[in-house]
Amino acid sequence: MKIRNSGSAVWSGGLKDGKGAISTQSGALDAHPYGFAMRFEGVPGTNPEELIGAAHAGCFTMALSKILGEAGFTAERMETTAVVTLEQVGEGFSITGVALTLRATVPELEAAQFQELAAKAKAGCPVSKLLKAEITLDAQLLTA
Repeated sequence: MKIRNSGSAVWSGGLKDGKGAISTQSGALDAHPYGFAMRFEGVPGTNPEELIGAAHAGCFTMALSKILGEAGFTAERMETTAVVTLEQVGEGFSITGVALTLRATVPELEAAQFQELAAKAKAGCPVSKLLKAEITLDAQLLTA
C-alpha cells in the first residue's frame, strides 16, 4: 500500500521581509500565513517546525494506539506534545531534537509495559523514522 499526501507553500519576497502561505491537501490549512517573524520572532502564525511538531505528535499517538490495541489495551485518552528544537549549526540551521511528552490514561495497563509500548511507538512511527534529530520521550501513565 502506498499513500500520498501533500502540502504546499507559496513565498514572495526576501527572507526577512517576505511572506508565505502554507496549504495542505486536505484543506486543514488553506493559505495559512508563515514567515521569518513567525519562525524566529514569535509573531503569530505558523512555521515549519510547529507543523513538524504537530505531525510528529499525531503520528506517534496514532502509532501508540495501534500498538496498545495489538497488546489488548485501549486508551481512554492520550495527549502528546512534540517540542521541535531548531538551532544554528555552523552557517545554517538544523532541527536538532524533538521532545515528545505523552500523558495517557490506559485502563489496566502496568507502568513498565506502558513504557515499553510507548518506546516502540516512538521508534516505529513514520515521522520518527524520517527525522535525523534526537527524539526523546517523557511518557506518563495516568490513573483513571
